[in-house]
Order: sequence, then structure tokens, then C-alpha cells
Amino acid sequence: MKGFELGRHVSVKQLLLGAAPSVLMMISISVYGVFDGFFVSNFAGKTPFAALNLIYPVIMILGSLGFMMGSGGSALVAKCLGEGKQEEANQQFFNAVAGAIVLGVVSSLATYFALPSLAIGLGADEAMLEDCVNYGRIMVLGVTAFNLQNLFQNFMVTSGKGRLGFRVTLLAGIVNIAFDAIFIVGCRMGVVGAAIGTVLGQVVGAVIPIIYFSRRNSSSLRLAPCKPMWGALGKMVGNGMSEFVNTISASGVSLVLNASLMQYFGEDGVGAYGIICYVWLVFAAVFIGYNVTIAPRVSYCLGAKDYRELRSLYVKSLWILLAFGLLQFALAEALAVPLSHAFGGYDESLLQLTIRASLIYGLTYLFLGVNMFGSAFFTALNNGVVSLLLSFFRLAVLEIGSVAILPRVFGGEAIWYAVPLAEALGLVMVVAVMQSFSKKYGYDKNFSLVKH
Repeated sequence: MKGFELGRHVSVKQLLLGAAPSVLMMISISVYGVFDGFFVSNFAGKTPFAALNLIYPVIMILGSLGFMMGSGGSALVAKCLGEGKQEEANQQFFNAVAGAIVLGVVSSLATYFALPSLAIGLGADEAMLEDCVNYGRIMVLGVTAFNLQNLFQNFMVTSGKGRLGFRVTLLAGIVNIAFDAIFIVGCRMGVVGAAIGTVLGQVVGAVIPIIYFSRRNSSSLRLAPCKPMWGALGKMVGNGMSEFVNTISASGVSLVLNASLMQYFGEDGVGAYGIICYVWLVFAAVFIGYNVTIAPRVSYCLGAKDYRELRSLYVKSLWILLAFGLLQFALAEALAVPLSHAFGGYDESLLQLTIRASLIYGLTYLFLGVNMFGSAFFTALNNGVVSLLLSFFRLAVLEIGSVAILPRVFGGEAIWYAVPLAEALGLVMVVAVMQSFSKKYGYDKNFSLVKH
């Protein structure tokens, strides 16, 4: 398997260089989402901008089905490749793609007509409701393409084609940004133009990989139709469920935060949090891209019983992610003022609230990388249960709990401290759990050779 040679010791430099295409791929996806917000905020106004940010977590929940099938499926496929089972790997790859398509279609149909009620339930007022529904319905129609794009981000890396994945994502981003400029700036279509541009980019990101993998290619995988492998599909869902729950929980945090922000700060609060989320998307993309790269290698080492390399990947990853966390914290503090001006400089109340909140929220990045790695690491070890529990307790319990409790006790301003506090507590939990499983999976300091 290209890029996963057995017995090869991978240095920190090699890890960083190997992760670069995936990191750039994820950053590209995040950046063209940021352009949606930039164009809408500056050319449509803060009410449409708030509407976009209010409904977007719903779209992310639907799109996370693709991440679920991609992360869970790629872990199984990489393990098969490590065991030398090429045909089974291809069959599981096809089943993952088919599963993502089915889930995308079903979830789109289930959500389309419910969007008005969902928007009202999320706190949309009369001024925001129409924009929420118009944006949401177009995005929902593109969910199948969104799922496939998310799925192929994992499998491009697993198949040894991370650079190709980056180029496809870059092209999809260029398509999105170009149509944003045409529809939002040129045609003044507001959130409708933003949604159409995003869906067109997602279609590019889905169709090109399907064409590539369906033909004879130089990667380690190929899409070849086969019968459903229900057991494998169930394992993919179970193994990748943590990624789904991770996105649901993160979206749940956003939904609870938005509801509280509407209560304490009105649409300025939702707008300020939306701007913060754009920074979060780009910074989190670095960690997601690294995890997408490291996960197939971890799964391969598990399948090949290469425990020494597994231990090396574990230790190096912790140091790399801690270093990136420090760098991102410094960048978040330095960029708080200029980014706030770029997105909200036209409105003084929005500007000042965004600056104040951004400086506090930047603490999150000190802990985020290791926390996200913990869940991805257990998914790669084909232990979806532990991965799921880590995601659930960090996001659904600690973050949502902090968001719900802190402002009630200390007032509205305390809401900006909720996520940094929860991530700090999550770091303690994640590190403790990873260490407790080190002997079972053979990545403890004695390189235990444990049968699985």
C-alpha cells in the first residue's frame, strides 16, 4: 500500500509532510465556507448572515453521515490492506460509497419539508426565517454530494492519493468562491446565491473521485460493484459513529449557544459566534487533516501487528498537536481584531462584541487538537465504542453543560468561556483514556504484543 510501507520508521518531518495534502484539503473546504459568510455578511447584511449561521449546524449534522462512513469505512479498508486482503478492501470501499449515497438521499428527504419548523425551533425570528429556510432547503438538496465529498476525503488518503484529494478539493473550492462572487456580489442573490455556490462546489468534490475510482487507476483502491456486506456496513457505522456524534454534538453546542446568544445579545451574538466559527473551522481543519492522514496508518499498523510503529505514531502525534495548539492560540489572539473588522466592521456593536468574544474563545485551541485526535485514534483502532464515548462526553456533556450552566450563574458574558473550559476538562479525560488502553493495543512503552 503506497505510503504505508511496513517496517518503516516515520519521523516527525515525514509525518508533517505526509499530512500536508490532507491538512490543505481540509483548510480549503473550511476557507470556501468562510467565503460564504464573508460575502453574505458584507453584501447582504447581518440579518441574512445570522440566518445562515443559525441554520448551518443542521446541514453539518446531515453532512456528518459522510464523515461517519468515510472514517469508519477507511479504518476497515486500511486494516484489510494491512492484512493483505485487497479484494475485500475494494468491496468494503464500494459499500461505504453506496451507504453514503443512501444515507444522503434519505436524510435530504426527511429534512427538506421540516426546515421551517426547525428554523423556528432554533430561535429564528420573523426577519430571519425566510433566509433560514431558503438557504437550508438548497443546502439540503446537496447533502448527498456533501456526504460523498466528506467520505472521499478519507479514502483519498487511505488509497495513497492525498495530493489528488487536495487538488480536487481546491477545484471544488474555486468553483464555490467563483459562484459566490457571481451570485452574491454580482446578482445580489444573498443566502440563496451562497447556497447554490456551495452545492456546486460539493458536486465537483463528489463526482471527480467517483469517476477516478470507477476506472483503472494507480491507487490502492477501486470502485467495483458488489453485493451489500451488511456486517461490514454495520461495523463501518458503529466504528464511524463517533465522527457522526462528534458533529452532532458540535452542532448541538452551536444550536444551544445560538439560542443563548439570541437571548443575551440578539442577532449580534449569533453573528459574532458565526465569525468565531469561521476561525474555528480553519483551525480545526488542521487537526482533522492530520487525523485523516494518521488514522489509516494506525489501522494499517494494527492489522500488520506493527506495535513499535504504532507507539511511535501515538507519541509523536501528541507532541505535534500540542505544538499546533500553541501556535493556533497565538494566531487566534493576533487575528481577533483584524478578522472582526473584516466580517463585522460595518456595524459597531457587532464589531466590539466579536473582538471581545474572539479573544476569550481563542483559549479553545490550546486543547482542541489532542481532544480531536483521541476520538480519531480509537476509530482507527476499530474501537468505535470508546471513540463514541469520548466524543459524546466531551461535546454533549462537557460543552453543552458548560454552555447551559455558566451564563445562568455568571451572566451572559460567561458564555464565551464555556467552550474553552469544557475543552480543558476534555483534555484531561482524553489523555487518561488513551493511556488506559495503551497496553491493550500495544502502544505502551513496553511495545506489548497483544493479540486482538
